[in-house]
Amino acid sequence: MRLPPPIPDPRPPRLCVGLLSGTSVDAVEAALCEVTGTGDTVRLKLLAHVSVPFPRELVARVLGPQDAGSLSRLDFELGEHFADAALRVMERAGVSPEQVAAIGSHGQTMAHVPPGADTTPSTLQIGEPSIIAERTGVPVVSDFRTRDMAAGGHGAPLVPYLDWAVFRGAQPRALLNIGGIGNVSAVSARLEDTLAFDTGPGNMVMDGLARRVTQGRLACDLDGTLSRRGQVIPELLAELLAHPFLALPPPRSAGRESFGEVLVDRLWARYAERPHDLVATALELTVESIARAYETWLVPRFPRMEGMYASGGGTRNPALMERLRARLAPLPVHTLDALGFPEGAKEAALFALLAAEHLVGTPANVPSATGARRRVVLGKLTP
Repeated sequence: MRLPPPIPDPRPPRLCVGLLSGTSVDAVEAALCEVTGTGDTVRLKLLAHVSVPFPRELVARVLGPQDAGSLSRLDFELGEHFADAALRVMERAGVSPEQVAAIGSHGQTMAHVPPGADTTPSTLQIGEPSIIAERTGVPVVSDFRTRDMAAGGHGAPLVPYLDWAVFRGAQPRALLNIGGIGNVSAVSARLEDTLAFDTGPGNMVMDGLARRVTQGRLACDLDGTLSRRGQVIPELLAELLAHPFLALPPPRSAGRESFGEVLVDRLWARYAERPHDLVATALELTVESIARAYETWLVPRFPRMEGMYASGGGTRNPALMERLRARLAPLPVHTLDALGFPEGAKEAALFALLAAEHLVGTPANVPSATGARRRVVLGKLTP
């Protein structure tokens, strides 16, 4: 029996701005989106996207040691940067703040301690939403991870809701994000069949090493120029691939605590005389951790995957993408642009979508990805 078409949602479209600064701490990404429907009927249209780089000294302070005073100051400073990005993306789209229903701000993650890593799981994102609301005159939805964690989940990844809502197709697809941390979603027709988790380090280790190799001149392995000059150190790669996180089954989430500056400092102390070999090894760690995650957890569940669609800063590293395509062959690996969506706007668009769903009270976590006991409405509203 043929099912009737879904009943159109009577609610008018919501214009929402999404804001994000990822674990790479390089810029605020802002996306203005039109969201119609909700839940099974939700649709998202990207209207504009801007990327506003952080000053270098601010990046250094975010990545440096913190006390309560410096963290409090950063919270307010970052709020100003997020507000500026929100106003810029509205201006680019020719939209006034009065036309925007809400701003969804992920903020900047300063700590993420998932279940199993500590007796008290916790997460902390800063970028004061009251500053954003005051500067823009638009209500702000923020702090998206905490309710999922309160329900027993990891609070991450959040992106599978967008991956399912926007990119699901006739066959299962894998949506890979290579930010500071790598994460992947496998989506098909039903949201409850979604499998998503953090794969391990994305650009985080490479970025930290690039700053050391170039004495701060580069913040990443720009165009693969550093990694191409080196050779993988096999014994070090084997040691890094034995990291306990990489053996965990989903749901799982990672952050700076596992693959941040502490690890980079340790690697630099041991192999500072082989700087380019270190970057090459870090690149291979990213590729191999993604490939093993795909083979171990996605292939058994989705043996007939249509392809993998990658987004995030890692897609702009040709050396990384070449190695990833070679390692995952014959699985086709494309950038997200192949689906008609600018890859740089994806994660910011997620928080526009989550803000829109918060406004209508629709749960937007994916328990099959986060491990939460139930679906919950994400975020806190600052009017």
